[in-house]
Amino acid sequence: MSERDEQFTRYVQGRREQLRRSALVLCGDPATAEDLVQTTLTKLYVAWPRVAAVSAQDAYARRVLVNAHIDLTRRPWWRRERSAGDDLPDLPARPTEVALENRDELADALAALPPAMRRVIVLRYLWDLGVAETADLLGISSGTVKSQTSKGLAYLARALSPGGSPDESREPEHSFDAQEVSR
Repeated sequence: MSERDEQFTRYVQGRREQLRRSALVLCGDPATAEDLVQTTLTKLYVAWPRVAAVSAQDAYARRVLVNAHIDLTRRPWWRRERSAGDDLPDLPARPTEVALENRDELADALAALPPAMRRVIVLRYLWDLGVAETADLLGISSGTVKSQTSKGLAYLARALSPGGSPDESREPEHSFDAQEVSR
């Protein structure tokens, strides 16, 4: 095995699960998430010499994953056949996080977000990216990232509150489309 292949294999072993969880949160379907990860890893392998030379593997992988999801959601058949929300895998809790009693509720609430808004939430809170990094990655303005984060978090808070009514936790009405937003 060449040194390039060994480096790539080590990278994949260390990041595959994080990529899979991110893809699962983005699309809500385990099979589709695995397809997104495979697409990401294939494109990363092809570009490996270039991205490894500048230590940009994570940034490149995130961009490919998000772009693959955007491409997928543009396909008309995907909107009809999208899964209604499979269970998310147990994620390791950070010491400062409060454990969620029902991860199914969180998965359902995330699945109800429009795909573009879900991408912002995933990049901000699963990948821990800042507003500027998220805006750059999605090709949108910082203001759009902030507003989508605010609307998404407000929706999730209503949907996950103990007495949240269906009227209060309805799907967010507005979301952006990355194609419609110009920098």
